Amino acid sequence: MGPLEKLRCLFSLVLFVTPFSSTIKVASASASAEEANALLTWKTSLRSANDSLLTSCVLPPHDNGSTNASPCNWFGVSCNLDGSVIRLNLTSSSINGTLDNFSFLLFPNLAYIELSINKFFGVIPPLIGSLFKLIYLDLSTNHFSGIIPLEIGLLTNLETLHLFNNQLNGSIPQEIGQLKSIIELALYTNSLSGPIPTSLTKLRNLTCLYLYGNHLSSSIPPEMGNLVNLVELYMDGNNLTGSIPSTLGNLNNLTVLSLFKNSLSGSIPQEIGQLKSLQSLTFQTDNLTGSIPTSVGNLSSLAQLHLWNNQLSGPIPKELGNLKSLIYLDLSSNQLSGPIPASLGDLTNLDILNLRSNRLSNRIPQEFRNLKKLVELVMDENQFSGNLPELCQGGKLQYFAVHHNQLTENWGIFPNLTLLKIARNSITGSIPPGFGKSTRLKRLDLSSNRLVGEISKEFGKLTSLEWLILADNQLSGWIPQELRSLTKLSKLDLSTNKFSRPIPGILENYRNLFYLNLSNNMLNQKIPLQIGKLFQLTEMDLSNNILIGEIPLEITNLGSLEKLNLSHNKLFGLISKSFEDMRDLACVDISYNQLQGPIPKSNAFMNASIEAL
Repeated sequence: MGPLEKLRCLFSLVLFVTPFSSTIKVASASASAEEANALLTWKTSLRSANDSLLTSCVLPPHDNGSTNASPCNWFGVSCNLDGSVIRLNLTSSSINGTLDNFSFLLFPNLAYIELSINKFFGVIPPLIGSLFKLIYLDLSTNHFSGIIPLEIGLLTNLETLHLFNNQLNGSIPQEIGQLKSIIELALYTNSLSGPIPTSLTKLRNLTCLYLYGNHLSSSIPPEMGNLVNLVELYMDGNNLTGSIPSTLGNLNNLTVLSLFKNSLSGSIPQEIGQLKSLQSLTFQTDNLTGSIPTSVGNLSSLAQLHLWNNQLSGPIPKELGNLKSLIYLDLSSNQLSGPIPASLGDLTNLDILNLRSNRLSNRIPQEFRNLKKLVELVMDENQFSGNLPELCQGGKLQYFAVHHNQLTENWGIFPNLTLLKIARNSITGSIPPGFGKSTRLKRLDLSSNRLVGEISKEFGKLTSLEWLILADNQLSGWIPQELRSLTKLSKLDLSTNKFSRPIPGILENYRNLFYLNLSNNMLNQKIPLQIGKLFQLTEMDLSNNILIGEIPLEITNLGSLEKLNLSHNKLFGLISKSFEDMRDLACVDISYNQLQGPIPKSNAFMNASIEAL
């Protein structure tokens, strides 16, 4: 006889009640009174921010010690027809305390315990194994610590076990494999360690298994393929090693398979393609190698496919175009190569497509015009060339990033865009005036291309714009007056162009500006006094221009300024002592000007190198 069988016998003896009472009614009343007094004893050890919850648990004075006392009308307590407690529900009651004074042995009919979202602490008592009729146990989102007691394996009628969001440690006990009735097992977000016990793979009724956010290690047991009723399997955020067992392909009812952020190795097994019910597959950040198996194209119900941040190589299989239910596809940060298959243009339900940081090449397929539901398209840091096709037919596209490629020609117009990043390509020509139609645009980055011409007056219609980055091009002219309407602008970078006029006074309208870089142009005349009204500014770079005159005293009003670069101009005169009042200023460069007089006694100036002065 094993230890758990001995405990079961012991608990049964303690709970055994001989039928020698005068009537069943008297026996039931006596049992109810015992349960009431047991709850009152436990209550004295608890605290609640809502006192009214616990104050309902009292006996009238004439009932103290009476066999007629009943807890059935108390808050959170439910009873059967005999007046015995079958349910205890104190969910979200702000209760602080332990289970140490809870008399488990006095509640033989208790079937439901719901104590989630409280402030219970301490260990889970081994005597919890005496509740043989327990069907539902939820101790989640508390502060329980210590190990999961092995006596939990005695609860053979248990269908739901929620211990998640606690501070439990140690290993998952092998005895958990005796919970033959269990349907849902949630142990996530604890500090559990050690391997996944093989006994767990015997729980054939299990439909939902949540083990994520622990410190579980070793390999995934191949026997998990025996859990054929599983619908959701979450094991992400652990330290699991080894390969993904091919036996997981046996889980025909699985809708969610989440293994991301482990230390797995090897390739994705072809058998994954057998999971015809799968809706979400997340294998990101798992050190997986090899190619994406073509069998993934068989997952006709798949809505989300996350394989990013691995070491997957080879081409993107054209079979992915069969995933007509796909909404979110993320293959970023791998070593995928070759062209994008035109079949991806068949994924007409796609909302998000992320192919960032791979080795993909050739042109972006014209078929992408069919992706009318696409909201986010991220393709930066690849080797794409040629022109930008008519993407998504205008559609719903809001976020488009294709920087760090080799694109050379024009782009389309996307009226719903909120972010457009086409930096570090080889795009030529002028900025099309049609940009004025993208009135929802918040961030625009066209830096490091070969753009020429002036900034269009149509930009004045982009009243939602927060970031405007046009640096490292060959733009000329200057900021048109129409851009005074960009009052939400917080970052403006026009550096390294061919702008050759005075700094315009309309900058004073940009009261939210925290970053201003106009360096490496041919700006002339004086620094405008209005620049002293940009009180949110933390970094300003006007270096390498042809600015003249004195440094305006108004600059010392910029109390948030941390970095200031005015070097390589033709500024002259004294350096104001008021710079000493700029407490946040940490870095300054005023070199290669014609300034004179004493250096201000502030950290920025005193710590600056000779070259910066």
